Amino acid sequence: MKGSNLLRAPTSLSTSLPLYSPLKFVAPFRNPICFSHLILSSLKLHPIRISSLHATATQETVEVGETESQFVEIGYISSVHGLQGEVRVKPNTDFPELRFAEPGRRWLKRQILGREIIEEVELMEGRGHHGQKSWIIKINNIEKVEQAQQLVGSTILVLDEDRPDLEEGDFYARDLVGMRVNLQETGEPVGTVVNVFDNGGSDLLQVKLNSSLEIIDKNGKMKSEAPLVWVPFVEAIVPHVDMIKREMTITPPKGLLELNVRSDERSKKERRQLEWKDRKKFQKRVIAAKKKLCEMEQKHVFEGFRYGEKSQGSLLAEQIVGVNSQLLQVALKTIETPSDRWHLSEFLAAYNKETTRHVFKVSKGCLVSEDKKYTSSKITERRKALISNGKVANILVVEGKSFESEGTDRLIQRLVEMESHGTTPLILVCPINKMETFQNLMTDNDYFGFDPEKVWILEEEKLPVVSSSHGEHGKHKILMKSPWEILQTPVGSGGVISLLSSHNSLESLAAMGVEYIEISSVDQRYIGGEDLVGLVDSSEANVGIKTFGGVNGVDDDFYMVFSMKFLAQLTKRVNELLFDAVLRSNQHVEMVDKEWVDITPSTHNSYEFRSSVYTCLKGCSFDKVCVMEVVD
Repeated sequence: MKGSNLLRAPTSLSTSLPLYSPLKFVAPFRNPICFSHLILSSLKLHPIRISSLHATATQETVEVGETESQFVEIGYISSVHGLQGEVRVKPNTDFPELRFAEPGRRWLKRQILGREIIEEVELMEGRGHHGQKSWIIKINNIEKVEQAQQLVGSTILVLDEDRPDLEEGDFYARDLVGMRVNLQETGEPVGTVVNVFDNGGSDLLQVKLNSSLEIIDKNGKMKSEAPLVWVPFVEAIVPHVDMIKREMTITPPKGLLELNVRSDERSKKERRQLEWKDRKKFQKRVIAAKKKLCEMEQKHVFEGFRYGEKSQGSLLAEQIVGVNSQLLQVALKTIETPSDRWHLSEFLAAYNKETTRHVFKVSKGCLVSEDKKYTSSKITERRKALISNGKVANILVVEGKSFESEGTDRLIQRLVEMESHGTTPLILVCPINKMETFQNLMTDNDYFGFDPEKVWILEEEKLPVVSSSHGEHGKHKILMKSPWEILQTPVGSGGVISLLSSHNSLESLAAMGVEYIEISSVDQRYIGGEDLVGLVDSSEANVGIKTFGGVNGVDDDFYMVFSMKFLAQLTKRVNELLFDAVLRSNQHVEMVDKEWVDITPSTHNSYEFRSSVYTCLKGCSFDKVCVMEVVD
């Protein structure tokens, strides 16, 4: 183990709630996401530059003590460094060089005998520890380890009046609060900014609408109260900010102001009762999930509940509920007994020896052209009939590594070239941090012709990363990214089978009359002329595979067709999914002697679990599989 340092939960660490709850399944876009449940524990004081892409924000939290002066939080002391009284600081500012490298006055806020005090100290020197994303500083008159230990957990402050001057176009979030908001086109007053939320990608303004503004909810009813809505702080929507007049103008897209307006007319008492029921349901899920983890000897995951703030405990609870313990138990078995995975190349080698096989060869040139002569009229006609009658559903899988600069263009190309959009159910599988991007892409392009009632987004299946060594109970321990976050990685394309079994998705598709499901990656290279579903139906097969000459078994480039009947059987046998346990090096935190410790490994220290959709071929009868081979 290399590079360990102590990490104590700070006495005042502000953590905003996530923009989206980490649910595995998101309903169709007809149910707009509501931001009104977000509660900011403290107002962020950060400079913001309006950008056409996103707003950049620092994290300096306004703190008001018993003194008249206002302070700005710039970080907290996480541990002692060395034997000369130095301490390690976790920064909470975009100006670390200014705050920690330049000597001068600073203030410490800490708890002494149950009371919160703020005391002035003198910073002597500081240097960056970039490998740990922290700073090491020396405070005057702190010469011994024992003295430094008393400062661990303290919050470091500077005076509000010492805020750096910002460049033109940059704003402190605190200065935006209270500003009037007007429509640019008409000058009509919209409301007042009451809060700012740092979303990581772009900031959000929480605006309290004027009661005189005519806001229609999605039921077509006028809202008499003054609701709160969220407005993205980007140049396209907020083109002008006037600091002198204390006002800004906005050009909201159609429907933005109505997005988060409550659409029901239930009384406050009824809403509270529903909220109470939802909390009770969630508590039961947490209890059940904790019981499962206890049975797996993973109680250390719960340590974070004893530290931090309420919002951090809520985040940990969400993480625990999100663990697929059944799938994790299956994956853990592969560490001691590696699964006998059958890769696509091995399957094809055995398949080609069979006499009862269905192989259909097409050329790359034909596949991407409008020329349909490469296939029989029976297959083509059958494909058209199935798709036009809504018998085929599409699942597009986007992995995080695939969705880079060209990812949006590839996804748009796939969506545009799909046939009979209006009758085809569509499921997008993606990382949780891409779900907002997908939603905006769909709504901005009128769902590319798909029926909004038949469009869903599923978060990709993930599993916790576990230690490569055995813990105290002889088990591989789940690793923690922070005291309140489980370290997790995507399972891969094989996780689609687990997702379909977790959300009753197949039942919904069956009710729509779907008979076949196409599952493919957004990286699938040759688009157009997709007659594989027609081939599967004509051959009365359960599975269809498209392969590319000489390139087999590539997880991020696959195209398969499953019959609903066979896929239903697979989802009932999730415990038979095959995994690879891959050795990796992963930073994490551990509780050591009642202190949180950062662990930076020098060698492989953990297992990540991967599963390929091709493992579904294991045990599949050859006469129920057909192959479309793309050749040069």
